[in-house]
Amino acid sequence: MTIVLISIVLYLAATALLVAAVKRQSAGDRHWLWPALAAVLLHAGYHVLVAVRSPGGADMHFFAALSLVGLGMAALTLLVAARGRMAALGVVVFPLAAMLLLAYQVYGHAYSPELDWRLQLHAWLALLAYATLGIAALLAGMLWLQERALRRRDFRNWLRALPPLTELETLLFRTIGAGFILLTLTLLTGALFVEDLFAQKLVHKTVLSVLSWIVFGALLLGRWRYGWRGAKAVHGTLAAAALLLLAFFGSKFVIELLLGHRAGA
Repeated sequence: MTIVLISIVLYLAATALLVAAVKRQSAGDRHWLWPALAAVLLHAGYHVLVAVRSPGGADMHFFAALSLVGLGMAALTLLVAARGRMAALGVVVFPLAAMLLLAYQVYGHAYSPELDWRLQLHAWLALLAYATLGIAALLAGMLWLQERALRRRDFRNWLRALPPLTELETLLFRTIGAGFILLTLTLLTGALFVEDLFAQKLVHKTVLSVLSWIVFGALLLGRWRYGWRGAKAVHGTLAAAALLLLAFFGSKFVIELLLGHRAGA
């Protein structure tokens, strides 16, 4: 519990430093980086500690998976924001990671079934894909807010903390590209390694994941062939991310919390 509390405090401290930097219009301020890095390391260390103590290895149930995705998003934010002007992403991601870690500590612990290396590979690829595409969804939201503010000529401090519109769009599609590769690998390993799709109640999860994969793929193709940007990029990204959210966490919520079944990731 001590590790969790320290990590949450550090996440919130990093957020406060980021907000202060935005208010001062100090895009180069990196004081937030160290508490954020420490928070991510402690967050990861907590999951490792739980995995070591559990006979089944890493916990992959609903709240644990949420916390791991939050951890992945925080780590990706560190990588993206440590260089350039994307630190504002942490204003959303760090409190979200803190909240998901707290929810896991309070509600989420459960022993996981033994999974062989193939199913573990599938599960970790899925979590990485969800974290990456979650960042893409946040970038799409920031792109929408930026375009809306520019149309209204509403130039506020938070807007100046963001990179130029074209740079933000480029980062969005690069993130989608990375997430699309991870999602493709997730679907492939699922098709290869999940033995009985119907018995494991994964039909809805698979169908929604494939639909999300199709939308993300169409976005990348549209960007490459037709130069899609702006509203198409934003709406497509948010729609695909919503499908993915329903696919994984929607299905896990119903199966594990409403129906009371404990299934692996």
